[in-house]
Amino acid sequence: MSPSPTPSPTSSPAATDTRSVDLAIGGMTCASCSSRVERKLNKLDGVEASVNLATEKAHVTYPATLSVADLVTVVEQTGYTATDLTPDARRGGRGEALTETTPEAQVGSGPAYAVDRVMSRASLRTRLEVALPLTVFVVVLAMVPAAHHLLGAARPWAELALTAPVALWAAWPFHRSAAINARHRASTMDTLVSIGVTAAFLWSLVATVVGSTGHMYYEVAAVVTTFLLAGRLAEHRARTAGRSALTTLLELGAKDVAVQRIDPTDRVTREVRIPIEQLAVGEQFVVRPGEKIATDGVVVDGSSAIDRSLVTGESLPVEVAPGGEVTGGTLNTHGRLVVRATRVGSDTTLASITRLVEQAQTGKAPVQRLADRISAVFVPAVLVIATLTFLGWLVAGQGAAAALSAAVSVLVVACPCALGLATPTGLLVGTGRGAELGILIKGPEILESTRRIDTVVLDKTGTITTGTATLVDVTPSGRLTPTAALQAAASVEAGSEHPVALAVVRAARQRGIELKPIRDFTNLPGLGARATIKDTEVTVGRASLFDVVPGDLEGDRVGTTVYVGWGGVAYAALTVADEIRPTSPDSLQALRDLGLRTMLLTGDNKRTARQVAEQVGINPADVIAEVMPADKHAAVARLQEQGRVVAMVGDGVNDAAALAQADLGMAMGTGSDVAIDSADIVLVRPEIGAVADAIALSRRTLRIIQQNLAWAFGYNLVAIPLAVLGALDPMVSGAAMALSSVLVVTNSLRLRAFGRSRASGRA
Repeated sequence: MSPSPTPSPTSSPAATDTRSVDLAIGGMTCASCSSRVERKLNKLDGVEASVNLATEKAHVTYPATLSVADLVTVVEQTGYTATDLTPDARRGGRGEALTETTPEAQVGSGPAYAVDRVMSRASLRTRLEVALPLTVFVVVLAMVPAAHHLLGAARPWAELALTAPVALWAAWPFHRSAAINARHRASTMDTLVSIGVTAAFLWSLVATVVGSTGHMYYEVAAVVTTFLLAGRLAEHRARTAGRSALTTLLELGAKDVAVQRIDPTDRVTREVRIPIEQLAVGEQFVVRPGEKIATDGVVVDGSSAIDRSLVTGESLPVEVAPGGEVTGGTLNTHGRLVVRATRVGSDTTLASITRLVEQAQTGKAPVQRLADRISAVFVPAVLVIATLTFLGWLVAGQGAAAALSAAVSVLVVACPCALGLATPTGLLVGTGRGAELGILIKGPEILESTRRIDTVVLDKTGTITTGTATLVDVTPSGRLTPTAALQAAASVEAGSEHPVALAVVRAARQRGIELKPIRDFTNLPGLGARATIKDTEVTVGRASLFDVVPGDLEGDRVGTTVYVGWGGVAYAALTVADEIRPTSPDSLQALRDLGLRTMLLTGDNKRTARQVAEQVGINPADVIAEVMPADKHAAVARLQEQGRVVAMVGDGVNDAAALAQADLGMAMGTGSDVAIDSADIVLVRPEIGAVADAIALSRRTLRIIQQNLAWAFGYNLVAIPLAVLGALDPMVSGAAMALSSVLVVTNSLRLRAFGRSRASGRA
């Protein structure tokens, strides 16, 4: 076996560069397999690998001094297959990637390829269909006294004839896997099964040939094989069901699209249907009623209601008109739309969601590390225990047959599969269900964080409120007219992206007011903006930006008030109001029902903040207002210093630092890219109800994982000693072993029934 590749020493800057890749790992059958692959990859300098048994994938971060081919070589030297899952690797777009495009290459090749084939769902079903009737006949011959009298001395030979196809052909997946791993000086769950079945069969074969009248173990070999085939097939089906949410995401996208293109012969715009892969940014495409929207874009013509439930989890369609943004994979319910593509391929929202879900499912929660360490030494330990059991029974004078029965029971009943599947299957189903509900959990370690959260801090604008502000009042001072005041304010605010600024500009344009050209624009974060109109420097923002605010402009107003003026004097007050999301009051109550303290953190004035808090049920004492963007993270830090475990919910650039500071950051998917990147959980569904659902789902997922681990550990702690003492028949051991893995996966599948809370619109 050639040595594992190692990066050569270098002092070049490239040596510090890191890349990442997802590999499909073939040939893994139990937790010890995934642990071995992970351990071998992590032995390479600079490599960080996480191998997930449930998804059969590895997420690997590696230095530039290595290539994907090096990683594949290490996996193959370990006895398994690896295939690069990078989309452009399939097209040969990366020089270092695998470029095979044949179906076999996509599945894998190398020493474990045969294991993949014999362990496939179809192969397992065929072997089970053959093994089951033969096993029934063997059990009848072995257990029914009438069969003993009927066949007499021919009975062992009849059992041999019936058992041989089961123990040799039907059990071949286990034998094949055990042999491949043995060649690499390793052992897995299949090693235990193969040794147990082989020992029972060979013992019985020798006894038959020499004419022994002692007990035969043909039924043990047959029943154990049949039970384990049934368990492995059920496990396959359950794991496939667990991946269904991600499969649904991958299949949401349209396969082709009707693009508007100019015919070069007559210069007339016509519709041309092309594969979705050929669509480019900037092209316009047509979406008819009932069709999926091909990619992210902006509506150019037409109006309709878009069903976004499959992508965001929203229960009601959303109206769109020219200028409105649409997301690829959503459904156009009625009306013809013309959309300009803004993002295509891997840059789309749907692709980003899929990547986040895949990354979360490939990762591991901290609790899984303990299970992995145990699995790595579990199989060798079981082999030692089985050997000592056999010898111990012989020393105790119980006879070779009884010693063999106890040893086979130990080999068969030991089940690191349940231990290895406990966390990844729960994570697989939980994150998949979250994606269906518009909740993207970025990593398994996030589940641990949600358990400890006791305080939820919410930004106001765009989180509790819709984020769509509307100008409701313009109050001028002196001889300045409302129109002139709005014109000056809107001209300056046209350079800002703040919701208040957008509301002022939108109101001016709706009233047909022409904006003045500006220069020397300066954004004042958390305060306002400043720019020069002609030769006058005009300021728009908080009262603190002005030396003088006339008395007739002062006073309480419902909403956010900004002032416009020059020369240090405010000459008009403009008030903007932001509507509260209809679901916010019930959603905040759902958070309190989870035992969480809810707080409002905003840069808005105290009066407006308290009004909003009163409407949604937040205690006025839990309102932190007039906070500068740069100070939001400090406000979160102060709560943490008081012993609170804080979740922060926001959507803007000004929330990014607070999201990063919080113990758990939750970003609205409609918010800025910076906020989304800083968050631990992304809420594609833009409502506070998604916050309650995210925390409840995370807690439920963690609870399921804990149940799985408790069962896996408890099962082995009880079953192995019973087998050592001879209290478990090998056939019962086989059934228990198969059932344990199926039970863990089935328990995880309960998460598929998790539903949205009433606060999210579900009754």
